[in-house]
Amino acid sequence: MKYNIGDHIITKKKHVCGSDEWEVLRIGAEIKIKCTNCSRELMIFKADLDKKIKTIKTINTGTTL
Repeated sequence: MKYNIGDHIITKKKHVCGSDEWEVLRIGAEIKIKCTNCSRELMIFKADLDKKIKTIKTINTGTTL
C-alpha cells in the first residue's frame, strides 16, 4: 500500500485506548504513526502495517510545493 504523510489509517484491531484510527507522521522503511485518540506514537515496518490495515482515509491538505 502507498501512504502519504497526514493520511489517517483505520486498523483491523483497536488500540488499547479504544481508537482504531492512526495518523501517518513519517514514511521510510519504517512508518511512524500516531493514535488520534491518545497521541501514542510508534514506529512499525511497512510490511507489518500493510497486514494490519483495514482502510486509508486520504487527507487532502491543499498545499503544493
